[in-house]
Amino acid sequence: MAPLHHPPITEVRRAVAAALAEDLTPLGDLSAVLLDAGTTASAAFVPRRDGVLAGTRCATEAFAQLDATVTVEWSADDGDAVAAGTPVGTVAGSLASILTAERTALNFLNHLSGVATLTRRFVDAAARGGSARVWDTRKTTPGLRSLEKAAVRAGGGWNHRGNLSDWVMFKDNHLERIGIAEAVRRARDTWPARTVHVECDSLDKVEQALDAGADALLLDNLSTEDVRRAVALADAVEHRPLLEASGGIDLETIAAYASTGVDVVSTSAITISAPVLDIGLDVELTPERG
Repeated sequence: MAPLHHPPITEVRRAVAAALAEDLTPLGDLSAVLLDAGTTASAAFVPRRDGVLAGTRCATEAFAQLDATVTVEWSADDGDAVAAGTPVGTVAGSLASILTAERTALNFLNHLSGVATLTRRFVDAAARGGSARVWDTRKTTPGLRSLEKAAVRAGGGWNHRGNLSDWVMFKDNHLERIGIAEAVRRARDTWPARTVHVECDSLDKVEQALDAGADALLLDNLSTEDVRRAVALADAVEHRPLLEASGGIDLETIAAYASTGVDVVSTSAITISAPVLDIGLDVELTPERG
């Protein structure tokens, strides 16, 4: 098990509780309640295509919150590569409970595995160009950020700031008002223990941010040639900041950006544009004892 690949259990419980409430309010599962109470079943989680697994704790929690007697076992963990047709886990217990929790469990499993799978593709593509890490962004599904950022980690990526309180980050709309030098000065005076990150969409702003002593530079929508120039400028200062390349970088271009010497390449695609990894639940009824 790789704990780094899993979201905090408190976030898992909160998100699953909200999803179950969405599915069961106000009268519960009108179909499953008509089944015979003693009918039991087992079911297998089976990927329909190759990918990277994520969201197993959410799937487990969906069954646990609905019916504590249902058991879930996994043969693969978040971050593992999975193959189409090969089961990755099983669930057993009341048929009614399994069917009621099925969609909630699969919604989390399919979406988060999709995030992990696309992240792995970006990580592999970046590795063909250099050693830059792949970062996510704050462009996440509302209410699911912790889960999606864990899925990014499961896919081999790394997390940008989790929220606006993590560190100070000045984007172009901030800098239009106060300028880079003054923005960095205010951040140092007010939040002395926080990282100061400055967006730079030109080499002139890169020089300003370096002169101001920013801890990290976001090289936004620059060409690979200008990113290389920015890296050279940063390498010449005594305390080199972290360099992040971002802005429209995709699977076709990420290797070129990773080859420039930046530390990280960030993309929102891995969280807001990831297609689901289709994982189904194949159910078998438990034979009745006669």
